[in-house]
Amino acid sequence: MLDIAEELNRWVGQGRDFAVATVVAVTGSAPRQPGAALAVDSAGTAVGSVSGGCVEGAVYDLCVQALQDGETVLERFGYSDDDAFAVGLTCGGIIDVLVTPVRAGTPGRHVYEAALAAAARGEAAAVARIAEGPQELRGGAVLVRGEDGEDGEDRFLGGFGGHPELDRMVAEEARALLDAGKTGVLEVGADGRLCGEPLKVLVESSVPPPRMIVFGAIDFASALVRIGKFLGYHVTLCDARPVFATKQRFPEADEIVVDWPHRYLEGTETDGRTVLCVLTHDAKFDVPLLRLALRLPVAYVGAMGSRKTHEDRNRRLRDVGVTELELARLRSPIGLDLGARSPEETALSIAAEIVANRRGGSGAALTGAHIPIHPDTSTTAARRIGSVA
Repeated sequence: MLDIAEELNRWVGQGRDFAVATVVAVTGSAPRQPGAALAVDSAGTAVGSVSGGCVEGAVYDLCVQALQDGETVLERFGYSDDDAFAVGLTCGGIIDVLVTPVRAGTPGRHVYEAALAAAARGEAAAVARIAEGPQELRGGAVLVRGEDGEDGEDRFLGGFGGHPELDRMVAEEARALLDAGKTGVLEVGADGRLCGEPLKVLVESSVPPPRMIVFGAIDFASALVRIGKFLGYHVTLCDARPVFATKQRFPEADEIVVDWPHRYLEGTETDGRTVLCVLTHDAKFDVPLLRLALRLPVAYVGAMGSRKTHEDRNRRLRDVGVTELELARLRSPIGLDLGARSPEETALSIAAEIVANRRGGSGAALTGAHIPIHPDTSTTAARRIGSVA
């Protein structure tokens, strides 16, 4: 639901009732992951997708029905061997879809409204609702935000209708998923403990976009900035040369920074989702920058250059104390082997490596390969039975 928060927030502002269908769990190959959503308003307008087209019609009908009767339902869709044209996933996977009505006066609407508003503003927020359990609990919802309360306690909004222990337990678990930037399903007891009658709770997290920092204001950087924005990154372009680092040359960048790359990296915030692309191709910039970058807990560090440049750069990095373990993190020469020549093709090869690194892909051609098209990213634990970044 939070994936389509901007449009749904407009619906809320217009006073529209709607129902939202959200992927709760995926088994096998499926085009969309948990958190993917399709919403339908009372006029029949639809936004979003849960399957890339396989079961959209049936899910649309479920949303219309939920708007009429106000009931939350959980439906499973899978491939039909008897009739490949029947409602089902022709890719062979199985998805569980939770359909929730969000109507005026219904319990939980204020929580959904607050969650959608926060997500539309780009703030960190997670909303939790019952996927499997008693019908009387399914109308409730809990919202946690990215910041703590003034007294240090986690703040949350909403609940499940007079079950304070359950509310607190769900809020704590939703906070853990939000901190990890993940959407997933929790299994908790109906009494708010880990024992007792089990409930499955869908937690949808919305976090600010991850950062891509591109160092080096060159033509290849211009193409990489564009593709970084296309992939949903908040893109910063950094170069020490003011004549090259301009908004005119990089109009798609969210930020243009004129500073020595290592000095900027020292003072800016990064996290485990941040990707650093070093395109400066100049030792006086590369060495101090990479010495710092390879010691940060970021998702990806790549550097442009020929194999000869790479060997020379590694020697210089060893000379300033970079260890072999740290050097092993460096993706250089940057990108996958696509035979790229132009800046746009090179940017595509870099982006492909970033996606493969993020999603655990091999980078190999799918044709003739005996590997899953959609790798299973779910995890199994006592309380957290499925999650996806």
